[in-house]
Parts: sequence; structure tokens; C-alpha cells
Amino acid sequence: MPPTTSSAGLVSLDLPYRAESVSAARRLVRAQLAAWGLDQLVDDAQLVVSELVTNAAKTGCRLCMKVEVERLDEVAVRIRVTDGCLVLPILVQADAQAEGGRGIALVDRLTHGRWGADLLPDGKTVHAELGVPTPSQPGP
Repeated sequence: MPPTTSSAGLVSLDLPYRAESVSAARRLVRAQLAAWGLDQLVDDAQLVVSELVTNAAKTGCRLCMKVEVERLDEVAVRIRVTDGCLVLPILVQADAQAEGGRGIALVDRLTHGRWGADLLPDGKTVHAELGVPTPSQPGP
């Protein structure tokens, strides 16, 4: 299914709960950020959307999840993934032997803590914001 553009600053894509959806979400983010001239955010944004879509795909709660990329201003974007699971993500410190649990910690680091989740009547939306650092702001 092709992405839907609801306005000049928002694009969305419905994806099935499958592992292949991660690569489709990465392509959406890469193409949209390039179209907006925000190439410097592509690498971090692809990592963030990969983690959020991977977490949503593991739930398998609905027929499809929704991935949205929204341009907030000239240098910032918000990525949202909505799924049908009512379990909210939490930030944990995984130890060196853990096989998982590092995804949200990576999102937290890349967004400088600008992420969160909103509970919906039939699921949740996890959102993360990325921006180009200003000269007075440290980079990721």
C-alpha cells in the first residue's frame, strides 16, 4: 500500500504485523526526509522507526499498524507508530548478557529523551522526535 500524505508536513503508511514491515518503514522515512531536505536525520530516524516498528510487529494485535512521519519545523520531525497493543513501552537498562531490551534505550538516546507513548482506546501510539542540533545543542 502506498504512503498517504494528509498534508505537506505529514505522511503515513499502514503496514502488516510482519518483520518485512521494518524495511518498508525505513524506506518511507528515508524517502520522506530526503524530500524535505533533512538528509542529516535519515540514519537516526531509520534506527528509531526500526525499533518502534519491530516492537509493534511483535505484538501482532491488529491487522495493521500505522507509521507516520511528521515535519514539526525546518529541522525537526516526529515519528509515530500506532498499534493495537495496550502495553506501553518502558525504558530499561539491559545488562551485557541480555538478548533484548535495548530498543527503547536506543530511541531515548537518539531523541535525547524526546519520546513517549499515548494509550488509545484500542491500542497505543509511540512517538519520537528528532531534530538537527543547533550550534549550542550537542549532537547525538
